[in-house]
Amino acid sequence: MIVVTGGGGFIGSNLVAALAQRGLTEVAVIDRFEDGEKWQNLAKREVATLVAPEATLAFLDQNAAEIDTVFHLGAISATTERDVDKIVANNVALTLDLWRWCSWRGCRLIYASSAATYGDGSAGFDDDGSCEGLARLRPLNAYGWSKHLVDRRIARVVANGDIAPPQWAGLKFFNVYGPNEQHKGDMMSVVAKLYPQLRAGNPARLFKSHLDGYEDGGQLRDFIHVDDCVAVMLWLYDHPEVSGLFNVGTGKARSFRDLALATFAAMGLEPRVEYFDMPENLRGKYQYYTQAKTERLRTAGFDQPFTELEEGVRRYVQDFLSQPDPYR
Repeated sequence: MIVVTGGGGFIGSNLVAALAQRGLTEVAVIDRFEDGEKWQNLAKREVATLVAPEATLAFLDQNAAEIDTVFHLGAISATTERDVDKIVANNVALTLDLWRWCSWRGCRLIYASSAATYGDGSAGFDDDGSCEGLARLRPLNAYGWSKHLVDRRIARVVANGDIAPPQWAGLKFFNVYGPNEQHKGDMMSVVAKLYPQLRAGNPARLFKSHLDGYEDGGQLRDFIHVDDCVAVMLWLYDHPEVSGLFNVGTGKARSFRDLALATFAAMGLEPRVEYFDMPENLRGKYQYYTQAKTERLRTAGFDQPFTELEEGVRRYVQDFLSQPDPYR
């Protein structure tokens, strides 16, 4: 059995779909669905069972003999969440509980970290998983800090030679976009936010720049299609000998304006872009530049190409967002 926490969410549901394409249907999804449309992310999938997050450890204990791998993708991912105790309980405590459980049970663990751990980027974007390398990073928000705290604790455990899962990998996802993110609300990718605006005949609205050296809409991100994230996770699943902390980004920074223009092109529309002031509460916590260093992942053996921005946006818009059923 494979366990996917957050399996009803954005990246998680795409992973579940990919596992199903491989014929792997003994997949347990741990997630919360509440009263929204998030359930539609799994509507086309066969899963072994659905488990509430608060029952995670009990479920693992009850099914320990069957579980081979845990993909831990569940988290509070809103960078604007202000309840830090809630973030700690969901993002830190549960992840470290899973680390200990997988270590004791000899189960593989692949967990989601985040590029938010890099903060303003002044310390670079090197996925150096050593205690010393991680100590140089300063996240800008509580979400990034929670992911960073986990990375640092795991680095310390590994450095001390303490018990660890037989395979473990922390994945620093950069700016992910693609199908099954409708439930994320304000945390959806810019493509998902732009599509209904442009379809209604409105211009694309992007943040003005409040930092010298960056034009309006010229803030740079390493945008990565969710299919590429899933490809990395499946490659790790196929290579149990590989462990470590890895960036999951394309290694190529592109501007939000590039992203908007790619969306216009995918929709067959002439581009119209307007700029507005960034909210005051975001200005001191905003990343103007992210670009993954991918050498460690490549050196480990992952050799698949990453999707170019224009192609990824075209597929997302034409194969999903513009369809009557936009879910994978």
